[in-house]
Amino acid sequence: MKLADANVRDYREQGWTVIDGVFSPDEVRVLESAALQVMERPGPEVGREADGSPHVCWGMHLFDERLGALVRHPAIVHPTKQLLGTDFFVHQSRINMKQTNGSIVAWHQDFGTYHRVDGVPDPRGIMIAVFLDDVTQVNAPLLAVPGSHREGLVSTAQIDPNSADFEAVSKYRYDITDDTMRRLVDEYGLETITGSAGSVLFMDMTVVHGSSVNISPLRRLLLYVNVCPTDNRGETYERPEYYAARDFAAVEAGDDGCILAFA
Repeated sequence: MKLADANVRDYREQGWTVIDGVFSPDEVRVLESAALQVMERPGPEVGREADGSPHVCWGMHLFDERLGALVRHPAIVHPTKQLLGTDFFVHQSRINMKQTNGSIVAWHQDFGTYHRVDGVPDPRGIMIAVFLDDVTQVNAPLLAVPGSHREGLVSTAQIDPNSADFEAVSKYRYDITDDTMRRLVDEYGLETITGSAGSVLFMDMTVVHGSSVNISPLRRLLLYVNVCPTDNRGETYERPEYYAARDFAAVEAGDDGCILAFA
């Protein structure tokens, strides 16, 4: 799979592009089954809502071979190498499930944590999201500031010790301040990112984004594979491996049927 010129242009100019219909319904079912099983893990890699239900799992590809196959699928590997222009490794993967009345995600850049905590030197990397549900305007889609990747690392970010999930994950997340968000939105605007199940989002990891609470009865299940060029590896190891890579080997593409092999 090769991205069209228009997709590459969107990625360079606004910071992301969405490709519809990348994965078939059968592939989506395999990945959904894997994701829901992994979310039942009892370990610290699973983040939970106040009622104990799981809503995120970090390091998903380390725990299930079906999710490992996703990382190596040609529809992930080839466009990623096209956009980066080089080989890459997986810095972090995760499952994210927006349940009704579940968690919000405050405004942030993924690179903010990767740089400040994990020691990733340069703002070169991609946040890849695979949609396992239809994501619409009503079930808490990602909200993103187009063009914010041009700012590089946003300096006016801070850790919020009063956030509900501080001990689990937000102690590592540098939220964007209100004043900075107002400036960014005034300058660049704000957009929702939607797509049908089976679509894939490729987003520059310096794009400022977040998501609101899902007040709809419609689940929003996404798989994330966040990658960096092999010469842009983390240099500190404060966080466990399920948060930040220890394996910096270049990802090699599998075959087109690597997910359906588990159907």
